[in-house]
Amino acid sequence: MKKSIKIMLAGILVVPMLALGVSLVAPSAQYASAADNLSIQDGANDAKSPDQAATLFGTDGIFTKITNAALYLIGAVSVLMLIYGGIRYTISGGDSASVTAAKNTILYAIVGIIVALLAYAIVNFVIGALPATS
Repeated sequence: MKKSIKIMLAGILVVPMLALGVSLVAPSAQYASAADNLSIQDGANDAKSPDQAATLFGTDGIFTKITNAALYLIGAVSVLMLIYGGIRYTISGGDSASVTAAKNTILYAIVGIIVALLAYAIVNFVIGALPATS
């Protein structure tokens, strides 16, 4: 019983995939003559919106913007953790366990800031070294 239901569901799913696959592989004759003079780059240029970045990796590329935003967020969280560790250190009251935990928080926050700054510098150096494409 369950096996026949699985076979019926598979058949229901396979038929649309076959129909779509055939239409994608074999374009109709009315589009074939118009597509002879076009390249893939022409299609990509037509599909691009006016406010879309021209490149992925340039100084104005989407990859650069996303990476810089992520590194900014990491740096901001590190600074907040540095402040939090300072507050924990201040209110520890001399308890050695609390002082150690606060020092570790401050240490890891400073390491996070250094890593974020180095990552920002490395990413921007590598992106700047890539050849410009249009």
